[in-house]
Amino acid sequence: MAEQVVFDKAKVELHVHLDGAIRVSTILGVAKRRGIPLPANTVDEMTEIIVLKQPATLTKFLGKFAEYMHVIAGDREAIKRIAYEFVEDKAKEGVIYVEVRYSPHFLANTKVDPIPWNQAEGDVSPDDVVHLVNQGLSEGERDFKVKARSILCCMRHMPSWSMDVVELCKKYQGGGVVAIDLAGDESLNCKANPGHRKAYEEAERCGIHRTVHAGEVGPPSVVQEAVEVLKAERVGHGYRTLEDRDLYQKLLARNMHFEVCPISSKLTGACDPDFTKHPIITFREDKANYSLNTDDPLIFNSTLHLDYSTAHKYMGFTEEEFKRLNICSAKSCFLPEEEKKQLVDSLLEAYGMVQSTAF
Repeated sequence: MAEQVVFDKAKVELHVHLDGAIRVSTILGVAKRRGIPLPANTVDEMTEIIVLKQPATLTKFLGKFAEYMHVIAGDREAIKRIAYEFVEDKAKEGVIYVEVRYSPHFLANTKVDPIPWNQAEGDVSPDDVVHLVNQGLSEGERDFKVKARSILCCMRHMPSWSMDVVELCKKYQGGGVVAIDLAGDESLNCKANPGHRKAYEEAERCGIHRTVHAGEVGPPSVVQEAVEVLKAERVGHGYRTLEDRDLYQKLLARNMHFEVCPISSKLTGACDPDFTKHPIITFREDKANYSLNTDDPLIFNSTLHLDYSTAHKYMGFTEEEFKRLNICSAKSCFLPEEEKKQLVDSLLEAYGMVQSTAF
């Protein structure tokens, strides 16, 4: 996709998956080093296989990970490398603070069916993964001057992993991990999978920040469960919230933050492919608290610039709205309060604004 830089100032990104933001050249290089055969040998050919070009289903989108995850998962050098390169790529997009999320179990290659890329147990544990990612992000932060923190994902179809994830959040709370997330099939609710609820209760008890993928393709009731049962402080996507006006108004009043991803929502079939009808327009008109994010730029062959230019071209976004949403993003990030204040101040300075005119 072609991209146009419509907002070249400092940005904050809060919803992007590490395993959906890997360089194709890295996948090819690691496969060669490990002797893993791939269906293509060049960046262009492999990109053609991985990228989702037309609006599809969330299931088809998730299937794209099977094309390359077996190359990276369970390999220490590769895990650290993708984290480091991720920070470099964000620096090129003008991001000054990013929260990147991932499942430690998937990157460790923990065996589970029916995920096709996890075929065997490796000697890399989920704990090892978090340590390696933290190293890569930290070195990237040092070299590229981007503050990078991570969010650890629970998976809806694997409630048995969730307490492991919250324990890793507790262990690395001061070492780069800032929150817990829940991702996956939204039809799997927490009533049927109490492991997630228990993990989130423990997270809240320990002061671990909480976000949840909800209302992307699932009904508003999934969003309601996220905020009322799991005590989510932010909602990943949240587009279907608009189908329940009472819930939406309640969340607006609470200043709930929605992590929205324009390009992603079209290609996964989460929203109407006509960007002029996108729910984000309502968020903008209502001055909601939300961020613009890439989600999985590898699979969408996109960048943050493309999400911004899409919002500008089809949704009526102005430079002032881009400034406002980035300040909202900074205020809703999961950094400790003092660091959050510094981040907000750095944006205000970059935008030539004073504190009293932030909102």
